[in-house]
Amino acid sequence: MWQFWLIASGIFFIAEIITTGFLVFWLGVAGLLTMCVSFFTDNLTIQATVFVVLSAVLILATKPFVKKFVNKKEATEKTNAFSIIGKKAIVIKDIDSINGVGQIKVNGEVWSAEGIDGSNIEKGTEVEITKIDGVKAIVTPISKK
Repeated sequence: MWQFWLIASGIFFIAEIITTGFLVFWLGVAGLLTMCVSFFTDNLTIQATVFVVLSAVLILATKPFVKKFVNKKEATEKTNAFSIIGKKAIVIKDIDSINGVGQIKVNGEVWSAEGIDGSNIEKGTEVEITKIDGVKAIVTPISKK
């Protein structure tokens, strides 16, 4: 019966190469360990139980560790233009949405800007960058209280 577990492990390892989740790998490892158990007993119930238990233990024990490396969506940082969204800036050239002119300064960089609702914003006003549209920062004035 050890041949079955060896072939099953090989299939699991090949399937792991094809997939990206790092889950099927543990089934292959459990299959190899079950193959070792099959040298000591011919009882299929015991072998199947060992395979299921080992698979579950290996997957559950390593899931938090693997999740750090596989699931990168939570750890991604905004870069380039998107890194300024939500930051405060100062209007350095009047924002006139009708003529499409206006500039802000954020993090030492000068950006073309436009009011979020097409409004005009005067020079010296503190604004918050709400989104990026092409090469323009879309801003909204910060109301002073």
